[in-house]
Amino acid sequence: MRDDDAAPATESESSSRGLTYAQSGVDIDAGDEVVDLIKPILRRTHGPRVIGRHGAFAGMFRLDWNEKLFKRNYREPVLVACTDGVGTKVLLAVERSTFHTVGIDCVAMNVNDLIVQGAEPLFFLDYLGLSRVKPKETASMIEGVARGCEIAGCALIGGECAEMPDIYKPGDFDIAGFAVGVVELDRAMDATRVRKGDVVIGLASSGIHSNGYSLVRRIVKDARLNLDERYEELAGSPVSWIETASVEGPDGPRSAPRLIDVLLEPTRIYAKPIVRLLKSYKRKKVISGMAHITGGGIPGNLCRALGEQFDAIVDRASWAVPPIFRFLQRHGGVAEEEMWRVFNMGIGYMLVVRPNFVDGVLRKLRKYGENAFVCGSVEKGSGQVRIV
Repeated sequence: MRDDDAAPATESESSSRGLTYAQSGVDIDAGDEVVDLIKPILRRTHGPRVIGRHGAFAGMFRLDWNEKLFKRNYREPVLVACTDGVGTKVLLAVERSTFHTVGIDCVAMNVNDLIVQGAEPLFFLDYLGLSRVKPKETASMIEGVARGCEIAGCALIGGECAEMPDIYKPGDFDIAGFAVGVVELDRAMDATRVRKGDVVIGLASSGIHSNGYSLVRRIVKDARLNLDERYEELAGSPVSWIETASVEGPDGPRSAPRLIDVLLEPTRIYAKPIVRLLKSYKRKKVISGMAHITGGGIPGNLCRALGEQFDAIVDRASWAVPPIFRFLQRHGGVAEEEMWRVFNMGIGYMLVVRPNFVDGVLRKLRKYGENAFVCGSVEKGSGQVRIV
């Protein structure tokens, strides 16, 4: 009898074959399909320092490279490593079946921490926990990670996709990342560099970034906000990942993205501009300290760059707070102090700079594409940040 004419297996015959992994909720074939789909995505992030083949048990990366074109020889190299995730922002991505943006977020949350130490990002690994591997959706998540690595200038050399239906509800997933970089020992950032009179420079954020989303989602729920609504209050909000149509406002056509578009805007990656800035000062240490503004806001993060003898005085009038923050504050009835404690309020990264070099640093950062501005100064104190 030909196979296509075969009688269906009886219950007893099926039982005799034994329980399969697929029946328990894990599809090995789908995982193998993802591996094939992401091969060209990973290769796009690789340079000559990545060695080994796709599908190996671990990725390999050369720290030094002697060929003249790619020379990267270090005298006293210090490896810098960090790990982070995206938090409950992934729940909005799940709700809207938008998977690539959180991959960029994942890279950003790691490499933006890494460069605070003065390090250059070298390579990245990702971890995906899933209820079920759907090859195209999973590949889209990794595509976002790869895009983040391209923006950051590092290689995506490996990762893990864990299919765990007993841990995650259908459709749910989580994403985390691990970044490794390198810095010369004598160029590593140290809070003891900070001096009275140093100037604080802020770099604009792209929006909420990846912190505070439990509060964001609570505001959306309690205020019964429509994620698909184009609220006029959000006109002009940056949305880099999707095209938005203009709508008529009282003063004519205005760019008003949907609320969900603004909430899913990926975290800005500052790696290339900061690495380039640091390399432009080969001998002089003009940067006293840096801070990635994440959970805890400006008060909870800039203080980590100061040491215990100085305060940073930040002038809140020196930049315009993006509309999304005031929108959330108004609809959620959130106190002003709480807003500054939870959100970045429009500044995603801060530098403490020697006063004689402020103009040069601003000029370079703007040339590299950053919206950079003076927003404060350093005074004698006790390691606090005062927003005035």
